[in-house]
Amino acid sequence: MPRQKSQPEPSDDDVSTPAGAPPPPAASANPGAPVDRSQWARPWAQLKYFTFQPAIFPRLLGQVSPDARPGDLVTVYDKAGQRLGAGLYNPRAKIVLRVVAHGAEAELGEAYFERAIRRAVALRRDVFKLDADTDAYRLIGSDGDGLSGLAIDRYGDTLLCEVYSLGMAQRLPGWLPLLHKLAGTKFARVQVDHDLGSLEGIKPSAFKETNAAAPRLVKIREHGVRYEVDFAEGHKTGFFCDQRENRRAVARFTRGARVLDLCCYTGGFSLCAKVLGGADEVTSVDLDEAAIAQAKRNANLNQARLKFVHADAFAYARQMQTNGGQWDVVVLDPPKFIFTREAPGNHEGRKKYEDLNQLAISLVKPGGVFVTCSCSGLLSLEDFEQHVIKAAHRQQRRLQFFDRTGPGADHPVYSNCLESRYLKVLWARVI
Repeated sequence: MPRQKSQPEPSDDDVSTPAGAPPPPAASANPGAPVDRSQWARPWAQLKYFTFQPAIFPRLLGQVSPDARPGDLVTVYDKAGQRLGAGLYNPRAKIVLRVVAHGAEAELGEAYFERAIRRAVALRRDVFKLDADTDAYRLIGSDGDGLSGLAIDRYGDTLLCEVYSLGMAQRLPGWLPLLHKLAGTKFARVQVDHDLGSLEGIKPSAFKETNAAAPRLVKIREHGVRYEVDFAEGHKTGFFCDQRENRRAVARFTRGARVLDLCCYTGGFSLCAKVLGGADEVTSVDLDEAAIAQAKRNANLNQARLKFVHADAFAYARQMQTNGGQWDVVVLDPPKFIFTREAPGNHEGRKKYEDLNQLAISLVKPGGVFVTCSCSGLLSLEDFEQHVIKAAHRQQRRLQFFDRTGPGADHPVYSNCLESRYLKVLWARVI
């Protein structure tokens, strides 16, 4: 099945006060006194409400200094006139202000961004030492690294950059030499969503020369398994680095097993089950014809024999249920089903999770292992678990949960932006 972006930009519906957010400052002795903005660092923006969120939508934004231009780094003040931090301003965007740093210290200035980039790269390369196991990982994680509106994945010698913010787009060309130096890369490809780019005022033509010099295909390694990443055909940034540790973990249960990988995309779970785990037989199912073709090439890279099925996961699972087919291990990693908090669309997405999980659970042998995933940021881990439980009980089956995981450490989450913790993986034995 076609995969959607697994880490969407936050929507106005996503905004809530995070746990542990600082309380608003104490009221002044004269709350009715006007705020003196004459000494504020320009350009500036003032919030209407107290919030510690990085994404500021129009309803949260108060006055803005007249010299603030689209893409500017502005000093941010709270409703009481206290300095809150700094952010990127764009009046035409859905997220009109992206607060990249919170703090009442001296003016941050453009030097903040270099510090944030160096800190993000060092976390992956020096602290987590990811290069020992892979040359494909999330290098910059937008809000999770204090660089809201910019996500960069490193694939071998190429950086794949997704830009959601005009301010980031304006600065990215100047940052690329530093990024290449820190990451040891040579090329960069920059992706801009057409609709979002039009709304933000980002011109993809600004990256035409950079993209032309970059390769379309790269080969990467991950825990001893090789993959080919096609930037032109692939979803998201071409590969799902967020599932890296979960792919490896699946191999613990697949020695000599029959494995079903529903919504296999380019074969990540399938290949780990076969190459690392020594599965006897792996069936890989996906609706996306291009993804299946890429999965076959990945299998050839690893000289692994997999059974590929080009089919809708719902239809295939129903047919296998009718046929009485069962597997020792079933992995279900579907596309994003929930796109809104609005009741009709939200309910429809939740029902899809229940229906597909119910079908998948029916295909697990008694005592077999079931691994199920959700990349919908608007679905909490607890709610996802309840939908999966309901799906199992409808089949008169019980689940013996033994783990709950998420993305790898290269996808960190700031405490004031917990909604970016999108990927959820449940591990259970089916009784």
